[in-house]
Amino acid sequence: MAGPAIFVALAAASAMLAFFSSAALVPAGVVAWGMPTTAALLSLGWLLGGLLSYGSARGLGRPLLAHLAPVEFLAKYERRVSRDTPFGVVLLFQLALPSEIPGYVLGLARYPLARYLAALALVEAPYAAVTVWLGQEFLQRRLAPLLAVLAAGALVGAVALHLLRRHLDRAHPR
Repeated sequence: MAGPAIFVALAAASAMLAFFSSAALVPAGVVAWGMPTTAALLSLGWLLGGLLSYGSARGLGRPLLAHLAPVEFLAKYERRVSRDTPFGVVLLFQLALPSEIPGYVLGLARYPLARYLAALALVEAPYAAVTVWLGQEFLQRRLAPLLAVLAAGALVGAVALHLLRRHLDRAHPR
């Protein structure tokens, strides 16, 4: 029973810390628990990590963030995101940036928790499912689908980042 708890804790840490990724753990999870359970555990961990990043930023603020995330990167988005940012923009924010950044920025902005969690779940659950599927493909040594999905994911992220920047530049000209 400790294995799933450790997996969730590591997934949560990866959702909070820029220098750590839980993707390397996924193939082991697939072997140990199968794809559906691994996807559920990964989603749970990422949701907990997002909640912890949001809560720590909201409760402890900038002094804590100086140790957890690139401050200049956070500041750039913090100037352009508020508690009134439309939900669709927050979805783009989640899609476009590393998972820890939106939690910290939206926590600092005091974005409504329920809306943040909804955006987080809408982005992270499918991403967890795809990550677990990629882990299975890796285990089966099927590199073509793995590379195709990674390329598609990079494209989705690039488009989301472009749309996010375009919206933020229009809403908050420099």
